[in-house]
Amino acid sequence: MPRPRQALLSRQRIIETAANLIDADGLGAFSTRRLASELGVRGPSLYNHFATKDEILDAVADSITAQIDVSSFGRGDDWRDALRQWGLSYRSALAAHPNIVPHLAQGPGRRPGALAMADAVYGGLVDAGWPPARATHIGALMRYFVTGSALGSFARGFVEDPGFYTEQYPHLAQAHRLAEHQRSVDEGAFALGLDALVEGLSHTYERVVGTLPPQ
Repeated sequence: MPRPRQALLSRQRIIETAANLIDADGLGAFSTRRLASELGVRGPSLYNHFATKDEILDAVADSITAQIDVSSFGRGDDWRDALRQWGLSYRSALAAHPNIVPHLAQGPGRRPGALAMADAVYGGLVDAGWPPARATHIGALMRYFVTGSALGSFARGFVEDPGFYTEQYPHLAQAHRLAEHQRSVDEGAFALGLDALVEGLSHTYERVVGTLPPQ
C-alpha cells in the first residue's frame, strides 16, 4: 500500500486534541489513553512525539501562553500601558481555557512560550526603571491576579433562587441576579482590579524609582 501523504499524528494535532479534551472535561479526566482513543491511534504512538503525559500538558499550557500579547513591552510603550494590555490579553487567553489554568499556574518550568513571556515582561519593566527585584514581584503579582480571576467566576458562585437570600442575607437581596450578568460582573471586576493595581504600582514607582513619565 502507498504511504499516506501526511503522517497520522503530529505534535500540533496532539496538542489541539488534548486541549479540546481538557476544555471539555477538565484535567482530572485527561489521560493519554483517552487522548490516543480520540486520535484513533494506540497509546504508544503518542510517545513518538511526547515522552510523558506531563510533556503533553506542558505543550497545551504553552499553546495557551502563546496567545498572550506581550508585544507592548518590546516596542517601548509606557510600562503602565504595557501592563494593562498584557493583563487584559493574559486574562482573555486563560479565561477561554480555565481547565488548564491549574497546570499553567505552576510556573513556566521549561516551557519556551512561558519563558519568553516572562523574559519580555521582566525586561520591559527593568528597562522602564524598575529595580530587578521589584520587576520580579510585579510579574508574580500579575500571575496571582490573572490566574485567580481565570480559575472561576464570582458571579456563578451565587444560586439563582431569590428566596434563598431575602431573610438571612438582606444585603444580598439581588445576588440571585448575578449569574445572568456573569460576563459583565467578572470582566468589570477584573478591569477595576487591574486599574487599581496599576495605580498602586504608579505610586510605588514614584517612591522607589522617581517621577513617572507623562502618558
